[in-house]
Amino acid sequence: MRPSAVRLLNILVPIKRTVDYAVKIRVNPDQKGIDLNVKHSMNPFDEIAVEEAVRLREKLKDEVKSIKVVTIGPPKAAETLRTALAMGADSAIHIEVPDSAPAPEPLGVAKALRAVIQREKEGVDLVILGKQAIDDDAGQTGQMLAGLLDWAQATFASKVVVDPKKKEAEVTREIDGGLEELRSRLPLVITTDLRLNEPRYASLPNIMKAKKKPIQKLTPADLEVDLTPILETIKVAEPPKRVGGGKVGSVDELIAKLKEAGITPVKS
Repeated sequence: MRPSAVRLLNILVPIKRTVDYAVKIRVNPDQKGIDLNVKHSMNPFDEIAVEEAVRLREKLKDEVKSIKVVTIGPPKAAETLRTALAMGADSAIHIEVPDSAPAPEPLGVAKALRAVIQREKEGVDLVILGKQAIDDDAGQTGQMLAGLLDWAQATFASKVVVDPKKKEAEVTREIDGGLEELRSRLPLVITTDLRLNEPRYASLPNIMKAKKKPIQKLTPADLEVDLTPILETIKVAEPPKRVGGGKVGSVDELIAKLKEAGITPVKS
């Protein structure tokens, strides 16, 4: 009797197009959001996720069958997908929304990702995504996706080891005051922390090859999901400008300045 063949790993990496981390953020005149007419790039935490998927393939060789990236965004988000393809992903899915559409919220994104996974004929064994996006800092999508799928989750990963034969993964995660090691059966959702790896720069040959890799276009309607936000942004404002400090010549002068500022001693 022949042993059953081990199914090769299929990895899905959700990524997001965000305002570039080096850009100085400016609030819109209507104070409902920020100025988006600036340079955009891949969310840095998602870059780490793509890099980790590629490194897993380099370690496990042929045991990783496919690395697929997916994003939700306007037509320009295709550029972000091409970046991930140049880093080493095989194919991509673009859930396209109009330029004027509001940014989807984590629950809507998680529902869309669940629908994508359910459509994959060969299944998905591992989802790797950034722990948060630098635009909204929500840090919720990975956890919500795991909950919707009823999969295990390992968040804030700083080390990932996958055993395809055992269908297991060992994840070291960052926690307050130290590290925590988890062992989980696949399928699994992993969110990446900064110390997991340092993403590579795509080489020119790989950038050229990425132009020929397939990008499947879908709409929220194709996935039967509604990405309409359920939360309303009331106001966005810049933090108050810092007032310069001053020097005092003595302790008495310092105490006088504190009293002028309305700071009084607390009686014990």
